[in-house]
Amino acid sequence: MADANDNQAEKQVTKIRWDDSNMRSTYANVCNVASTREEVTLLFGTNQTWHTGQKELTVDLSDRLILNPYAAKRLSLLLSNVVTEYESRFGEIGLEADKK
Repeated sequence: MADANDNQAEKQVTKIRWDDSNMRSTYANVCNVASTREEVTLLFGTNQTWHTGQKELTVDLSDRLILNPYAAKRLSLLLSNVVTEYESRFGEIGLEADKK
């Protein structure tokens, strides 16, 4: 009888309901990351400097997201999968940091 209960417990799936009633959308073209042992902090903002060759850039920070390391790793894996899928459909995304 214990085997039947074990099989039944394995088949149960938790349903996730995404409640977006309090969600807001923010555009960011800049992101920075900092971390400690306990948390990873993502800073999002918008570069307001549109002219090239300037000696100083202004980034208006709009949002800070603080994650524990486990959530940060899950986010890293999810983002990696999304970028890989994007590049397979639309081509490689070249970044200035990739140039040497």
